[in-house]
Amino acid sequence: MDVIVMIAQLILGLSILVVLHELGHYLTARAFGIKVEKFYLFFDAWGFKLFSIKYKDCEYGIGWLPLGGYVKIAGMIDESMDTEAMAQPVKDWEFRAKPAWQRLIVMLGGVTVNIILGIFIFWMLTFKYGETYIPNSELKYGIAPGIVGQQIGLQPGDKIEEINGEKVERFEDIKSSDVLMGNSTLTVLRNGEEKQIAIPANILNTVSDFGIAEFVSPRIISKVGEVMPGSPAEKAGLKSNDQILEVNGKEAVYSDQLRTLLGDVKNKTANLLVRRDTQTLQLPVQVTADGTIGFAFDYSYIQTRTQDYSLMAALPAGASKAWGSLIDNAKGLGKVVKGEVKANKAFSGPVEIARKLYGGTWDWVKFWGITGLLSMALALMNLLPIPALDGGHAMFLLIEMIKGKPLSDKFMERAQMVGFVILASLMVFVLGNDIFKAFTK
Repeated sequence: MDVIVMIAQLILGLSILVVLHELGHYLTARAFGIKVEKFYLFFDAWGFKLFSIKYKDCEYGIGWLPLGGYVKIAGMIDESMDTEAMAQPVKDWEFRAKPAWQRLIVMLGGVTVNIILGIFIFWMLTFKYGETYIPNSELKYGIAPGIVGQQIGLQPGDKIEEINGEKVERFEDIKSSDVLMGNSTLTVLRNGEEKQIAIPANILNTVSDFGIAEFVSPRIISKVGEVMPGSPAEKAGLKSNDQILEVNGKEAVYSDQLRTLLGDVKNKTANLLVRRDTQTLQLPVQVTADGTIGFAFDYSYIQTRTQDYSLMAALPAGASKAWGSLIDNAKGLGKVVKGEVKANKAFSGPVEIARKLYGGTWDWVKFWGITGLLSMALALMNLLPIPALDGGHAMFLLIEMIKGKPLSDKFMERAQMVGFVILASLMVFVLGNDIFKAFTK
């Protein structure tokens, strides 16, 4: 069932993004009197389609190949490679008959809609739900570094006071792009002394391997929250509000200590020293092969705060989040180009998006948040100056505007073919990378 939910969310999210992106091209083309011959969600490769209908000289449909979508604009060299039509005399309602500035607006119509959509989604989410965060001052036990955090020198109980000299007000800022993009410095309070922890430029490689959860998390005491029915914890007599003090005589006051000690005795019996109200108990428990015993920690004493926004106040806050995600993606792409981050760590395809972003649980707030992020990522991707992408077409139009005359049809056809090869190669790479990650993690 989880797989079905993942696939359904991926298809719905991408369908919304693709349809609205292509709608941007469609509306701007029609606004300038350019004929649009086809409007398709997904590709009708080799003429196969799931559905189609013709209305006012335009064919609307759904293709069978779910790798995007397209609008076929008359008189334009695009993925259809309709060279026969391009060999005919120019007609007033064709793309090639319009001035370069109008064609440029049509090319950027899809990206513009994606940016507007991303801003709108974050605006509405911010207005509806505000911003909920953990005040850094609430972390009285400091942080619990995971594998990634330990590798850069963080230790359990550290209190992160500053990021690049700026005081940390929200715990979530510690996992922000300002930190994860690398080349930043954390000021840490450890045993009453300040320490400087440098974040390496290639930290995203390690984050990709182990996940963001293995960077840092709030350090909490080993207090039992919910006990899973039928679990080893329930069978051993562990109850909600119990506090675990030791495992086999070793201190396990904090959750990170407990996880480590249980991980050392997988498939074995562990003796827990537990405080319950005013008494101390010894409870033997069978540890699973995963190093767990079947309960959730109690986080209730960590108080969160929510900053609410009016409708208009939420607009700049939401827009900032949207633009921030686009800039973060651009920075990440720059790190790949500079060799600081490996391409197989940085890029994810549809399998990874479904598995790691949308996930197997349908949560509308999370769904729209992920879709907003993807809308901004799609805008950035389409702005890349690669032939066959909107950015490639825009680049050639800018060259035409500078030269004062269009590039030849032959050049545009060849550039389009080069673009197809590049995009096909990228698609094969990301799909192969997705499948490799799915089977190796």
